[in-house]
Amino acid sequence: MTFEPRIVGFLCNWCSYAGADLAGVSRIGYPTSIRIIRLMCSGRVDPVIILEILANGADGVMVMGCHLGDCHYIEGNLQTERKIKMLKKLIAETGLEPERLRLEWVSASEGGRFADLVREFTDEIKTLGPSPLSGEKSDSVLLENMLAAKSAAEDFRLRVLVGREKELVEEGNVYGEKTLQEEFDKTMDGAMQAEYTRNKIYLMVKREPQSVKELAKRLDLDPQNVLRHVVVLRRRGMVAVDRVEKTTPIYSALEMGK
Repeated sequence: MTFEPRIVGFLCNWCSYAGADLAGVSRIGYPTSIRIIRLMCSGRVDPVIILEILANGADGVMVMGCHLGDCHYIEGNLQTERKIKMLKKLIAETGLEPERLRLEWVSASEGGRFADLVREFTDEIKTLGPSPLSGEKSDSVLLENMLAAKSAAEDFRLRVLVGREKELVEEGNVYGEKTLQEEFDKTMDGAMQAEYTRNKIYLMVKREPQSVKELAKRLDLDPQNVLRHVVVLRRRGMVAVDRVEKTTPIYSALEMGK
């Protein structure tokens, strides 16, 4: 049976959607694998929605916006670029191929380019094969990882960092001090990995109460590092001590929100 990918495409109203419309009017053929969702701006794409779509078994997600410098909302596509950059790293943490997410720029006059990109991405997804999260026997471990990534993407700190990257790196603070791109990326990566790990821990103890030592072994992390994450989760009201076995605390998840 031939594998036909299921791809979701987010297209901005002013450029890429108009480009797709031009491809149709011009009768330029492209694969029917893509399901298009029109947005006023590519910057309105929420990373949480993309992760949810992938978690629900989509084989790929394509985001298209105006070329840099041509955004109808001035800097909306720059926001998109920063979101996708962060999101690809977060997806890689889960074990799912980050190549299943793609960002491209298409103008209203580039119907041919739109068709070519859809065709190219479809071929790439065919090479990767069906998503391990599709079908009745989806990968349960990967699904849990994706749910942890989805919760991490909701974190206020990550959203602030994505939103302020240009300000911190290019414009500087009130004293004119700029953050080096390398330093910013290191801060962003650290925040992203921390939130992903914390949400992973939360899901693990929600499934079954565990000790720090057990969590560290399953996560392949240093117990001291895991303990620091557990302390943060306790402060947030997400986990609590379920019981104490001899001298070892066993943690479980609380049903209350973060």
